[in-house]
Amino acid sequence: MPGCRYLHPAPLRSSSITLGFAGTLGSRELSNYIIADQIVLPDSNRQFFEEKVVRLPGSFMPRDSKGQAIGEALPDRADHDLRPEWTVFCCFNNAYKINRSVFGCWMNILRSVGQPVLWLSDIGEIAKSNLRKEAKEAGVDPDRLVFAKRVSSSAEHLARHRLADLFLDTLPYNAHTTASDALWAGLPVVTQIGNSFAGRVAASLLNAVGLPELITRTPEEYEALAIDLALDKQKLQGMRERLQRNRLTTPLFDAALYTKRLEAAYEAMHQRHQAGLPPDDIDIQALR
Repeated sequence: MPGCRYLHPAPLRSSSITLGFAGTLGSRELSNYIIADQIVLPDSNRQFFEEKVVRLPGSFMPRDSKGQAIGEALPDRADHDLRPEWTVFCCFNNAYKINRSVFGCWMNILRSVGQPVLWLSDIGEIAKSNLRKEAKEAGVDPDRLVFAKRVSSSAEHLARHRLADLFLDTLPYNAHTTASDALWAGLPVVTQIGNSFAGRVAASLLNAVGLPELITRTPEEYEALAIDLALDKQKLQGMRERLQRNRLTTPLFDAALYTKRLEAAYEAMHQRHQAGLPPDDIDIQALR
């Protein structure tokens, strides 16, 4: 399964830039600037960052969509231990992002929907056993947890997202690359926006792809939205169709536009450096 594709701080003569790390490095000796956007780093959180903030319009998170092919053939649910009649909720996040609170929300959702399953990453046996135990204690059949098989390519992994009905996000650490994967594959993501940078990434992605109504603010809203979409197949299908259209027309997966905006940010930083000015916050206006 694809891992996180983050970039590391790089020198800009006497300055350095953090792009992709979901938080402050805590020292201007390591990084003078952090690339962000208005959602992942709102003004209310500015005080917690040592770096100067460079905000891009849309989402801070890049995606080389042209280099991310999706398998042409629609996979068969049977090949992935999924039945046609099941409502498939999925989350391909790493196991460390699944905590008691999030798992409790998932169990509430599963108890409220007919024939549901939760499709998770192929994690370690101890983690699988613990999650099955927690499911049973929550009154959910442990067999309702299905663990994804390893596949041979990124294209195959992206293609199998089409077998799921809805991606359920985690908190306090959101899906980042995994949420981007789901949206690129056409799978809607339900998220609860958090307080920290790492807990606001999925909201940034959803806003940039034109689906802000999939962003919730409380566990109750998160559960209610997931249940509503699972029970209202027409509404869910409409959401999937909107995502299918938007993924090719909104800024989230427009790599050329993202590059243009990021280059404008680099140019603004460089101009300050050339003028002998110290790093400062920079807002990049929307470019087309």
